[in-house]
Amino acid sequence: MADQSTGPVESTAPPSRLRVFLVDDHAMFRAGVRAELGAHVDVVGEASTVAEAVVRIPATMPDVVLLDVHMPEGGGRAVLDALRRTHPEVRFLALSVSDAAEDVIGLIRGGARGYVTKTISPDELTDAIRRVAEGDAVFSPRLAGFVLDAFAARPDVPVADPELDQLTNREREVLRLLARGYAYKEIARELYISIKTVETHVSNVLRKLQMSNRYELSRWAADRRLV
Repeated sequence: MADQSTGPVESTAPPSRLRVFLVDDHAMFRAGVRAELGAHVDVVGEASTVAEAVVRIPATMPDVVLLDVHMPEGGGRAVLDALRRTHPEVRFLALSVSDAAEDVIGLIRGGARGYVTKTISPDELTDAIRRVAEGDAVFSPRLAGFVLDAFAARPDVPVADPELDQLTNREREVLRLLARGYAYKEIARELYISIKTVETHVSNVLRKLQMSNRYELSRWAADRRLV
């Protein structure tokens, strides 16, 4: 019988879906992201704390980790510092409400492949995840300038600041609000923490920067354009 084949048979198997892990300390936000991305990627795990993320990310081995910047215990930078050397194959995309230059540069210096803000649309976020998984660097348009400035070593961008680097992300948040004139109770309400916790953070910042009052802190923050 004559061979009826006309050539190689193409595979009809669907392409594999990207595996994504969510790190954010707000459960409602994680649920929203999971619902929006569920049709496009496989959300293989979640973590609400740095400690959970450090344990669960290696256990699930995602393609891309969506990483919140500001969380207790050091935030997204602490996750990067714990995992970037032992698991270099995992790519991190920062997803944050913050568009502050020092946050963007800090996460990129820590090893994140991109940084987008939480105003991003679901379609744009899906595309950003895909691009990061493929090895691209992805930034929200306005934030890309911070990174370009950092690589150009412009003096007005805090690329390397030993004093700033010793502060945790939460301490930086408190410092920024304090420098803007917020009272302790207003900072507590803004960050969903207690007034006592605010006082502790301020005390830690004063000690680390060797300053004595909030007015010195405000000037220090203004000099570094953190306000």
